[in-house]
Amino acid sequence: MSKLIVPPKANIVPKQLEIHGDLRIDDYYWLNDRENPEVTDHLEQENTYCEKMMAHTQDFQKDLFEEMKARIKEDDESVPYKYNGYWYIVKFEKGKDYPIYTRKKETLKAKEEILFDCNEMAKGHSYFKLVGISVSPDNTLVSFGLDTVGRRQYTIQIKNLVTGETYSDCIKNTTGGAAWANDNKTLFYPSKNEQTLRSDKIYKHKFGSKKEDELIFTEKDDTFGTTVYKTKSRKYIVIASYSTLTTEFQILNASTPKDKFKIFQPRVRGLEYSINHFENEFYIVTNADKATNFKLMKTSEETTGISNWSVVIAHRKDVLLEGIDIFKDFLVISERRDGLNKIRIRPWDNSEEYYLPFDNETYTAYTSTNIDFDTKILRYSYNSLTTPASVIDFDMLTKTKEVKKEQEVLGGKFKKENYVSKRVWATAQDGTKIPISLVHHRDTQKNESTPLLLYAYGSYGSTIDPYFSTIRLSLLDRGFVYAIAHVRGSEYLGRQWYDNGKLIHKKNTFSDFISCSKFLIEEGYTSAKHHYAMGGSAGGLLMGVIVNLASELYNGVVAQVPFVDVITTMLDGSIPLTTGEYDEWGNPNDKVYYDYIKSYSPYDNVEEKNYPNLLVTAGLHDSQVQYWEPVKWVAKLRTIKKSNHILLLKTNMKAGHGGASGRFETLKEDALEYAFLLDLEGKNK
Repeated sequence: MSKLIVPPKANIVPKQLEIHGDLRIDDYYWLNDRENPEVTDHLEQENTYCEKMMAHTQDFQKDLFEEMKARIKEDDESVPYKYNGYWYIVKFEKGKDYPIYTRKKETLKAKEEILFDCNEMAKGHSYFKLVGISVSPDNTLVSFGLDTVGRRQYTIQIKNLVTGETYSDCIKNTTGGAAWANDNKTLFYPSKNEQTLRSDKIYKHKFGSKKEDELIFTEKDDTFGTTVYKTKSRKYIVIASYSTLTTEFQILNASTPKDKFKIFQPRVRGLEYSINHFENEFYIVTNADKATNFKLMKTSEETTGISNWSVVIAHRKDVLLEGIDIFKDFLVISERRDGLNKIRIRPWDNSEEYYLPFDNETYTAYTSTNIDFDTKILRYSYNSLTTPASVIDFDMLTKTKEVKKEQEVLGGKFKKENYVSKRVWATAQDGTKIPISLVHHRDTQKNESTPLLLYAYGSYGSTIDPYFSTIRLSLLDRGFVYAIAHVRGSEYLGRQWYDNGKLIHKKNTFSDFISCSKFLIEEGYTSAKHHYAMGGSAGGLLMGVIVNLASELYNGVVAQVPFVDVITTMLDGSIPLTTGEYDEWGNPNDKVYYDYIKSYSPYDNVEEKNYPNLLVTAGLHDSQVQYWEPVKWVAKLRTIKKSNHILLLKTNMKAGHGGASGRFETLKEDALEYAFLLDLEGKNK
């Protein structure tokens, strides 16, 4: 990479930020204004600099893109599932970026109906996302949400599936989802606050009516969001209010949409529960009575308060209850034990229960689309670091399975037996054992010259399970080891694993990752000269912290849309997501949390020191992590860091948090990141 190209420098405009008697000076606060032409000009300069610095890899990026694309079956379709008399299928056609949603009546041999051809709908848009497809009970109408900016502010429209007409009525600024009442005319949907983007209201829309939509519910607590959905039984419309630590539900018979919603169980801080309706009862997954790893309870439709709940599956200290699927004759329980997914089948007739057999330590298994009660078939998905994803139909009576589809890896080079995966355990600073899942080509030697990429997320209880990736093969086939650090802050080892990685324990997430890096180096998997790290969003925060604390352990780091200006963002309640995340990070209006967050916030802790090579990405319309966080961080690093190592910022000017919307456009972003890493290793073929 050339060192003769001069990087852009953002103007320094000091702004004083003071709270709790503590004064911070933010030299780049002015970059917060996306409407300011000087800001967009700076972003374009950074993009130009990135392109110039990576120009010598341009052909390699194209090769990587074509290589990644060549593994994908372009003319592909999903495994059909049946719902309310129709088989639903999602298709992709060769050379096209977007899905085509179709259905067939009663039999798969019936004539195909195209619900949405997103390739046609996306024309003229640089970004396109369709979500929230909801078909009316009589199968004649469908509601859907569209976002053509990337800020996750969806416009709901309604299409007539008989005539093909899409009505001109538009419901703006929603989550995209909606739920039909059983009259086929009433539609309930969530609306977002224009500024904070918090989903805070539920409205009722009457199809065909010229009256304004009726406001049904307002979530007044700004630490909560709200949404609405229909139960699998189709009997109830449910309004859910949710925060990090607390949930509350309201229910309404879907056949009487004019009635008022009834609170299922009033919110109690710290009480989390979710509800599933079956016959005349509700089944509740909850942490009630200090059930840290959750338990299963049930109650009748008529008496839904917590005092009426009875235990179905008791709390277990060593097993996390993640969810349930209810069938006419079976209860299916999704669990996690020792970090591994378990699927448990319990017949309602009290005959012997059993687990689906999985014999790996680096796999991912989860129940899939199961929307019918009256079936003996459970659909689930399975994949691992070495095994492409499969969709499997399992007969819960005969205990036999049928693989309906296994992800095809085209190109003729991929063979499962050419790759090796395993799980190893590092020791954290406090003695806790931290699991690491890793994979590499069987010909890759374990030594100090081996390049290794360590990935993690580690927040919100979100677990990164060991999953298969066709894209990742471009690293593995070039000698990389790929590893996932299952750090605290996820729920990999149960709910307590999450609790020990948030709020005042958040630093465990960062120190765990560093301990995993040290372990991999000490065990001879790699060395600091060939060690790399990657994480996005809250995982990008993790990247920002580790380069401040242990930059000497990494040759290069990719920070994707990183949440790095934590203290400033969490002090600004007008920024999307802020108020709803006080229970994750802490509310810095409280000095205890202010001091703690400030002590690790990457932007506030940039030092005059050597930093590794860095590639940072951002999205101009990002609603999750505002674009200015990575931009300000890079600007500050350019001014303060000592090393001559590469520092690149790439901002997608036409998208948000998830990057480009097309399935092939996203590969170009992957190709840039991989080219950055491989180029640092001298591998550009």
